[in-house]
Amino acid sequence: MLQTPGEPSPLERPPAPPSEEPRGCLFALSQPPLMFFLAFIGTLLFVTAVHDLYRW
Repeated sequence: MLQTPGEPSPLERPPAPPSEEPRGCLFALSQPPLMFFLAFIGTLLFVTAVHDLYRW
């Protein structure tokens, strides 16, 4: 990449400050323990629904 004479090189630039963005709902849903819990609850609901449909 070409540099202009007045531009500092990437190694001389100060590092960018970390962004302080709040983490939202999608971050929470990406956590494995929560997904395992939701999958377990969903499976229980599915099994009970199928049981209610096909019971004698």
